[in-house]
Amino acid sequence: MERKNHTILAEFILLGLSEDPNIQSVLFVTGLLAYVFTLAGNLAIILLIQADQHLQTPMYFLLSNLSFTEICYISSTMPKMLWDLVAGNKTISFDGCALQMFCFLATGATEGALLSVMAYDRYAAICHPLQYTLLMSQPMLRWLLAVSWAIGGLNATVNIAFVFSLDFCGPNKIVHFFCDIPPVLHLSYSDTSLTELVTFMISGSILIVTVFLIVLSYVLIVLSVLKISSAQGRIKTFSTYASHLTVVSIFYSTGIFTYMRPSSRHSMEDDRVISVLYTIITPLLNPIIYSLKNKEMQAALWNVLRKESHCHL
Repeated sequence: MERKNHTILAEFILLGLSEDPNIQSVLFVTGLLAYVFTLAGNLAIILLIQADQHLQTPMYFLLSNLSFTEICYISSTMPKMLWDLVAGNKTISFDGCALQMFCFLATGATEGALLSVMAYDRYAAICHPLQYTLLMSQPMLRWLLAVSWAIGGLNATVNIAFVFSLDFCGPNKIVHFFCDIPPVLHLSYSDTSLTELVTFMISGSILIVTVFLIVLSYVLIVLSVLKISSAQGRIKTFSTYASHLTVVSIFYSTGIFTYMRPSSRHSMEDDRVISVLYTIITPLLNPIIYSLKNKEMQAALWNVLRKESHCHL
């Protein structure tokens, strides 16, 4: 296959989470269960928010969009990984690899942007309750959502353009279970320094800006909550945001560790294990963290179940 007078690979081979044949079936069952529960949990959140009028608020509008993004995010990697495990054919075409990387990077950056928007929503609700409906109006929500997806698309487009403009003609085994930037760059015989710099600047800027906005929002929230005279009231308010901070901590810590290091410090073996946290565990935890600890979501679920039971009587 020729491109710009350089020979490139027609396909790559994804080595998966492990090359040990004895645990392939275990990985498949575990991965399938994680994927099914992630899809079911996040889809349940979306449907529940749509079904209950009490959840028609900016916070739950953002939560439903986060759940939709999580479904897209995990679906960019898991179906291919599960197919590789059950079929034993671990090849992926050059264009297929580029498409998978695009979807993964786009949804990943969009999720990061949405997490910062959710932090801003909580800041507006706590620190500016009288102006909340204006600050988080429907036009503003749609604009923030559009900007989040635009950020994701920009991140993916720029990174894909640089990564796949490199030359690949030697080894084609990707030490990972999906086409991520570090393991793909590792296979190129071109000088990858410019691509690494662009990745660092684009992805790094998104990480830094979104993390800064989240931290700033929560610092202002904490300062506001500390003014509450009741200790019980402060604890109750803090516990409300623990779920969001948990998701943020897992998502960003692993993302920063993976993408903000120079290639010389990358261990392909470590990266594919760590990536499980932000590609599989975080989407799986989202419905658990946001639903089981949320009294409004629990009440909405019981209302829906009660209506269903009455309909069958």
